[in-house]
Amino acid sequence: MNRIVIIVLFGIFLIGCSGSKNLKTDGFSREEKQLILNADSLKAMRVYKITNNSDSLLLRKKSTYIKPDPNDKVLQQFVKRLYATVTDSMSMGVGIAAPQVGVLKNIIWVQRLDKDNLPFEVYLNPKIVKYSEGTQTVREGCLSIPDRSETLNSRSQEIKIEYDTMQDEHQSESVEGFTAVIFQHEIDHLNGILYLDHLEREMKNAN
Repeated sequence: MNRIVIIVLFGIFLIGCSGSKNLKTDGFSREEKQLILNADSLKAMRVYKITNNSDSLLLRKKSTYIKPDPNDKVLQQFVKRLYATVTDSMSMGVGIAAPQVGVLKNIIWVQRLDKDNLPFEVYLNPKIVKYSEGTQTVREGCLSIPDRSETLNSRSQEIKIEYDTMQDEHQSESVEGFTAVIFQHEIDHLNGILYLDHLEREMKNAN
């Protein structure tokens, strides 16, 4: 999804949003392949927004499993274009999920704010297997939700994730702080969930 503006304490961070592992498929659909291959790997893709009816319907759908295959040229092309989108000067996000550019596959990019040099890393089929009871307060916004940001109090302080790499390795790790929020936001996108859904739940619980 687009980017999320995350304001935690003294920091302001932009995020894209995003997936759990669903039914396995053979790969990208014909329509997705056309979308991916209609420009070179350095070309950013259009970010889908809820203000567009057809975009909004797609953003609410669950993404599906993608087979990690280092020899899959379409996958390689898509991962590069998704990276070009999240780092594009018009967006400059710290995370993005495949559905945000119209591709319903479990793929996200996350900027690792918890690592030296703040590298961007790609994750296939990521899922959160454990949430901490402790939460953090963040302000989130999303390029898929123009001109709006809200403060959330329900993001977990620490999470444990599992995922596949582009080299077809299955890995797991624990993530905390700002970076944990980025993962939660992006993996939500893969499940058709927007940060506004969490806000609505918090408001109901407060009443």
